[in-house]
Amino acid sequence: MKYDLEELQNRIGYSFHDVGLLEQAVTHSSYANERTIRRIPDYERIEFLGDAVLETVSSEFIFREHTSMSEGNMTKLRASLVCEPALAYCARKLELGRFLNLGKGEERCGGRERDSIIADVMEAITGAIYLDGGMEQAKAFILGHILNDVENSGIFYDSKSTLQEMIQRTGGVLRYELIDESGPEHDKTFTARVLIDDIPRGVGSGHNKKQAEQKAAYEAIVALRKAEKKQ
Repeated sequence: MKYDLEELQNRIGYSFHDVGLLEQAVTHSSYANERTIRRIPDYERIEFLGDAVLETVSSEFIFREHTSMSEGNMTKLRASLVCEPALAYCARKLELGRFLNLGKGEERCGGRERDSIIADVMEAITGAIYLDGGMEQAKAFILGHILNDVENSGIFYDSKSTLQEMIQRTGGVLRYELIDESGPEHDKTFTARVLIDDIPRGVGSGHNKKQAEQKAAYEAIVALRKAEKKQ
């Protein structure tokens, strides 16, 4: 575990004075509940703090970067940048799933790649850095790993609407189809595909159909933007 935490600190660009805070930030409640010796607190309380720090920093970032944007549009942009899928996107770039302490059941259910978990861990790490090094260090982490790719992470909030607007400009036909449904009744995973003029353009999975379609739309947007840049 010690080596993993050292590697994680290299990835996030911050060295902890109290490494226990980082260990707590990557510990899921399922793991904490299974421990009978050397119990480790889970990330839930520290995530609460990180969420507040993230909201403050992202609000200031938007306020300074978009000087003529209205309050309503700033609120929407902030929501898009710090929503669960956007934070999960950032977490995957850091490969946070590799460093999680998970219980055996959560491990079997694919918890290392679950959006809800890795998004929470991004917030928990933010909170841990704040407690260990203060606001400036937490702000540096947020700017470097969460607000550093606004163009891509920002479209997660409502990627279906964004894709719809893009297709309306070209006169194409957009539709979604459910291609897979798996898992137990209480924890199903849905996989959806988006087609533009009957050509598959993106695939996404989630714990409900809407989430799966949002992710499929995101993949389609990224693909279309890449194609536009090549032209």
